[in-house]
Amino acid sequence: MVSIDLNNSQRTMLTTLVNRYQQTGEAVTGETIAEEIDRNPGTVRNQMQSLTSLGLVEGIPGPTGGFKPTSEAFDAIDRQQIDEAESVVVAHDYERVDVTVEEINFTNVHDPEKCRARFHLQSSVQDFSEGQAVILGPTPISKLVVAGTVVAVDESNSEILLDVAKIEAPVEEPEK
Repeated sequence: MVSIDLNNSQRTMLTTLVNRYQQTGEAVTGETIAEEIDRNPGTVRNQMQSLTSLGLVEGIPGPTGGFKPTSEAFDAIDRQQIDEAESVVVAHDYERVDVTVEEINFTNVHDPEKCRARFHLQSSVQDFSEGQAVILGPTPISKLVVAGTVVAVDESNSEILLDVAKIEAPVEEPEK
């Protein structure tokens, strides 16, 4: 696998394209991407041309056209292509959010004052903001539930850093 260096703008657009494509399974228009990341549609089309030349994006012509990510696009943003992903419920401000959590990583688990969780979504993180209370879970196999407060939102990588207030997991054996 060849590593492709993307600038922040390219990574944000590619991540947005992959997120939308995984949600719908259809080509995504430049206007849709532009609206989601608050950029000019012309800028998005220009960036998509450069991503196409890198082999990360395929342009689909026609009235139902747009852009589709290639398998290399998933590799470039470190994302796995999963047809039927298990869902992990996410709630913020006491409302469920329709997103797919791809990964949860913990830092400083041994320190109750500094325990943080970085979770990666397969969708836009623009609805999240610093200071929001968030609950993740239960996860599909271990039934882990994580609750805390948003510390940082990384839109270019679709990641959220959470100051963990509570982690719960059932005592019984996990499902197999």
